[in-house]
Amino acid sequence: VTRHTMVHEQMSRFFTGFRRDAHPMAVMCGVVGALSAFYHDSTDISDPYQRMVASMRLIAKMPTIAAMAYKYHIGQPFIYPKNELNFAANFLHMCFAVPCEEYKINPVLARAMERIFILHADHEQ
Repeated sequence: VTRHTMVHEQMSRFFTGFRRDAHPMAVMCGVVGALSAFYHDSTDISDPYQRMVASMRLIAKMPTIAAMAYKYHIGQPFIYPKNELNFAANFLHMCFAVPCEEYKINPVLARAMERIFILHADHEQ
């Protein structure tokens, strides 16, 4: 899953089609819908392997897309994922790092985010 965290560079252009004050969830929905335009090798839902690949890509790319929607909303440049970080730490990095400064991830905050993500997934929100 980790090797699928990056999104195609052209995906960043999709964000400019939205107003900066658009709700980040609306932006995310639009961008997720556009993923199939970039991954033609996994669009056959009757093929179990293609479904698995599409699922892994979507799980890996959702934090990246969510962070990009947030960064677009606040007018900051996108931050690429760091695959050596765990899921929560990587999400915090993509949301709050800026290119001109080093971002140190607070381990307490990262652990809290892990728990929030687990709780959220467990309750099918």
